[in-house]
Amino acid sequence: MNQNINIEVTYALPEQQTVLQLTAPSGTTLAQAIDLSGILAQFPEIDLGRHKVGIFSKLSKLDTVLRDRDRVEIYRPLIADPKEVRKQRAEEGKRMKKGVGEGGG
Repeated sequence: MNQNINIEVTYALPEQQTVLQLTAPSGTTLAQAIDLSGILAQFPEIDLGRHKVGIFSKLSKLDTVLRDRDRVEIYRPLIADPKEVRKQRAEEGKRMKKGVGEGGG
């Protein structure tokens, strides 16, 4: 018995979020769902060799078999390394605290 599953394929830009709903055959992989959705034609900048993908915010491989009601997410590459940004903010905070007591008086 070959059942169908309902899935969503999502991709977000800073100014736009796209959510495509589709029905696919049971056993469909993440890569197949992306292909079936047509999102690659809509956003030619998506490069599955560079863009990470996941299911409900959990990184997944392209050969992962989907389940009914899964949400496939295509992630854009990060512009800045989050660890480096946190480190820079911590340094700025230290400098600001150091300057608070200086010259007051």
